[in-house]
Amino acid sequence: MTKKCPKNKSRLFLFFLPLLVLALASGETIAQTYRVRPGDSLFLISRNFGTSINALKSANGLTSNLIYPGQTLTIPGGNTSNYTVQPGDSLFLIAKRYNLSLNELRQANNIWHDTIMPGQTIYIPHSANPGGGNTVYTIRPNDTLFLLARRYGTTIQAIKSLNNLRSDTIYPGQQLMIPSGGNTGGGNFTAADLELLARLVRAEAEGEPYEGQVAVAAAVLNRVQDPRYPGSVAGVIYQVVNGRYQFCPVSDGRINLPSTTSSRRAVQDALNGWDPTHGAIGFYNPVTASNSWVRQQQTTAVIGNHIFYKY
Repeated sequence: MTKKCPKNKSRLFLFFLPLLVLALASGETIAQTYRVRPGDSLFLISRNFGTSINALKSANGLTSNLIYPGQTLTIPGGNTSNYTVQPGDSLFLIAKRYNLSLNELRQANNIWHDTIMPGQTIYIPHSANPGGGNTVYTIRPNDTLFLLARRYGTTIQAIKSLNNLRSDTIYPGQQLMIPSGGNTGGGNFTAADLELLARLVRAEAEGEPYEGQVAVAAAVLNRVQDPRYPGSVAGVIYQVVNGRYQFCPVSDGRINLPSTTSSRRAVQDALNGWDPTHGAIGFYNPVTASNSWVRQQQTTAVIGNHIFYKY
C-alpha cells in the first residue's frame, strides 16, 4: 500500500470538520470510526462492518482504494459497537460473550493472533448478541473451578469447555463464562447447618490460623458436594464408616461446644467461595493421625497443624 503524505491527511480532516458540525447541530449520532491496521483493505473493512466499499469511500472522501495503517476512517451506519478489553480477557471469551465465532471477531478486527491488551478497543459486529444467556464471572482470590461449578450449579468440564480451558488453573481478575441454566450462587444451607459447621470448625481448628479455620469449613463443604459422601452438612459431619465417626469432635463430644465469632465468620468465608485447600475433601493432623490411608492421598495444602488432601 502507498502511504499518503501529510497534505492528504489535512484534506481528510477538513472534510470531516463540516460533517462533525452538522452532526452536532442536528443531534444525530456521530458515525463510528475505525483506525486502519496493517493488512487492511477497503474490501475487508466493508465486509467486516456490513457496509460497501463505495459507502466507505463516500463517507471518507476517498477517490481511490488506497488506505494506510494509522489512518482513521468513518464507518457509515454504525453497524458495530466498541468493547474495551479488560484484564483476563481473550478473543475467545469476548467472542463467546457476544455470541460470535472466534473467526467473526478476528475478521471484524483484522486480528489473526491471540494477543490483546487491557484498554485495547475491540469492534463487535452488529449481529452480536451480548451475553448469550451465560454469566460473566470475574475470578477472585482463592476461587477454584470446583467452587465455581458448585456455586453456579454446573460442572467443571462445562466451564472448561465454554472457556476453552485446558487445565484447572485460573487466576484473580480472569473473566470466565458460566454456562446458563445453573443457579446464581450461594447454597441451600439452613442456619442450623451453618451453626453445626461452625461448631465443628471451632472443635477442629481452634488455635489454628484463621486461614486454617476457613480451610476446615471449605473441606467439609467440598465433601458435601462430592457424590461419594452424604449430601448435607449434618450427614457429612455425623457420617459413620466402619463403625467410627469421621470427625473426632463428634465422638469426644467437642462438637457440642458453642461456635465462636471466628468460626462463624470462617464458615461464611468458605461459603462465599474462599477455599485455601484447593478442593480438598479431608484433613488430618500428621502428629496424631493413626490412619495410614490418609497419608497416601494427594496433599492439596498444609495450613497450621493440618494437612489437607483429596483423592
